[in-house]
Parts: sequence; C-alpha cells; structure tokens
Amino acid sequence: MIAMQYMHIFGPVASRRLGRSLGVDLVPHKVCSFDCVYCEVGRTTLKTTTRQEFFPPEEVERELFMFLSSRPDLDFITFSGSGEPTLSLSIGRVIRFIKDTFPGYRVAVLTNGSLLGNGDIQDALRPADVVLPTLSTVDEETFQKIHRPAAGVSVRAIIEGLCRFRETYPGEIWLEVFLVPGLNTGDDALRALREAIGRIRPDRVQLNTLDRPGPEPWVRAAGTGELQRAARILGIGEEEAFLPLRYGEVQGRPPGDAQSVVIEAIRRRPATLEDLVAQTGLHRQEVIKLLRALSADPHLKTRREARGTFYCWSGD
Repeated sequence: MIAMQYMHIFGPVASRRLGRSLGVDLVPHKVCSFDCVYCEVGRTTLKTTTRQEFFPPEEVERELFMFLSSRPDLDFITFSGSGEPTLSLSIGRVIRFIKDTFPGYRVAVLTNGSLLGNGDIQDALRPADVVLPTLSTVDEETFQKIHRPAAGVSVRAIIEGLCRFRETYPGEIWLEVFLVPGLNTGDDALRALREAIGRIRPDRVQLNTLDRPGPEPWVRAAGTGELQRAARILGIGEEEAFLPLRYGEVQGRPPGDAQSVVIEAIRRRPATLEDLVAQTGLHRQEVIKLLRALSADPHLKTRREARGTFYCWSGD
C-alpha cells in the first residue's frame, strides 16, 4: 500500500476485474462527465466534458518512477481514481511514459466511455493494453436516470464513439455492463443492449453490480438470479457475470504508519475489514484495533451492505 506522500498514485488495491492494481489518478475529486447513482467515489462535484491539465504531468511521472523502480508485483497499472481519467490532457503522455520506462507492466484505463469518440483521446489511449468502458443501456431515458451525464452527452453518441474506438484501438476492450435492478434489468432492455454490444465487438463483456456503498441509498445490488438471467440474455458466460475479488499477494508491511495507510485506503474507496486486510497487508487484529481507535473520529463513517460493514473517510 502506498504511503500518503504520494498524491497521484494509490494502492496497490484489490480490483474485482484487474487483480492487483496500482491506481493512477489524473483528476481532482470528483471531476467527471457522469454523476452515476451507483458510484462508490460519491457524488460528482464538477460535471464536465471539457478536458484540461489538472496536474503537472511531471509530478505523476516522478511518483510512478519512485514506486515502480522497485519492480513491485502488479497485474495492472490502472488509470482510474477520483473521476473520469480521459478528461485529463496528460493521460496519453503518462501512458507513454509507463510503456517506455517500465514496459513490463500492463496498462488499463477505466472509463465511462463518454469521450471515446474523440480522436485525440483515441490516440492517447492507443498504447494502453486494456480499455474498460461502461455501457449499461441503450435507452436514453434509462441512461439519464443511471448516469446523470453532463449536458449534451447521449447514449447514442457514446455507442457510436465506442464503435469508432473499436475500429482504431489495437488493444483489448473489456465492456462493463452495470446492472441497477429496476432500471436496466428487463428482458427487452437487455436484448437491445446485446444488439449494441454486437456492433461494438468488445473482447470481453463483464457484468457488474453494486459492491460498495454508492451515493443513492435506493440502489441495490443485483442478486445471483438476476445476474444469471442477464448473462443468458447478453450471451456471456457466468465467469464474466460473477466477478470474485482477487487479491494479489501483499509484499510485506506497507510504508508509513498503519493508521495513515488505513485512512488513505478508506478515503479513496469504502472498504470492509477484510478488504483492508487484503489491500494493506496489515494483520487483521491490527486493522480492528485501528478502526476501533478511529471510531470516535467524526470523519469515520460506516454503512452496512450485503457484503458486510463498509468503512469510509469523509472530509480531511
């Protein structure tokens, strides 16, 4: 786990789809073109489609060099974090820096897909190994309800952008379908989505549903039966419908004091006790003691979900 002196990279974290992943965060919290009802990062504070340079790219490259020089065991270096990474004008430069300086690592980009029709972004993402966009519906009204996008963003334009991106991108596309029961889980909706997926031709299609607390309490996780039915209609295997958490082996104790490491982890993503043990490498009893000690701090929040009690850190 990275100590708190790093400002633009975080982890390694246990990713449901990417295994042991080092995060690269190129945008401030939370700058995004969507305000999704299920987002584990929380509500969007700046909703925009305008790209800009949020941080000097030299800062990000310096942190990556410091951390990767020790050749840590990683499945991916993943551009994700506090918002939509393709909004950063630096993303192409930083991807190229990783591939040129540390070519042994695979690079992934988690994106909502809203800007993939942009030619400059297509060029920027070309060196990445995997791009993971989201497409959860083809119906505009449902799209607006789930993603609450910036003005001018439509699901039709996103689908056309994904098709164009597929034509030019040499790497793998792993398309995420995020299920929100009651909004996009009907048979007709899933059949229409399957037709659009056939046009996009992703390498993989992965079902996802709520795993950590989101900003809207009415959003619930799809059950096993709902996931199975959706997988059948979409024509994908159960191995892509049920994404178990895969934790890489933690290599020793994380740098920095243990309390700071735990706070940094839950500041970025809500996490259960078991998540924190796996992600930080700290002993289970040590994490329990730290959470108990932090329980009087008003910044520590808890929320009970199907997978257990999640801890998060609200504010500075």
